[in-house]
Amino acid sequence: MTRRTFAVGGLGSLCAMAGLAQSSGEASKSGEVWLALIDNQKYADSWSEASSYFRSRVPREQWVDMVKGVRAPLGSVKSRALKNATPTKSLPGAPDGEYTVLQYQTSYQNKANAMETLTLMNDSGKWRSAGYFIR
Repeated sequence: MTRRTFAVGGLGSLCAMAGLAQSSGEASKSGEVWLALIDNQKYADSWSEASSYFRSRVPREQWVDMVKGVRAPLGSVKSRALKNATPTKSLPGAPDGEYTVLQYQTSYQNKANAMETLTLMNDSGKWRSAGYFIR
């Protein structure tokens, strides 16, 4: 009986891990689409495609000014590689929910080595941006 319980518990863990991997893959695809908006200087569109949580806290004009001021001087993207995709249910300063934090190693025309962090949240069944940082 103990073995069966363990086997069922182990199967449940495998199913949960598969679900996390699938949601991370979906989030990564959504992240790439969203980053393409930023890369193509479609900053207002990136705000429109962000999560409702993000849009409720950052006005469109403020977002456009902020991201343009930070991103435009870096120039075009030469390369971007996903280094980490971390699913989580909790983030500091944000409501509990379903999140995936993506970290990319990125090289820009005017900055050879940068780390982009894009936080996505499941917003009514769709992965949408909830935060974006470059360092």
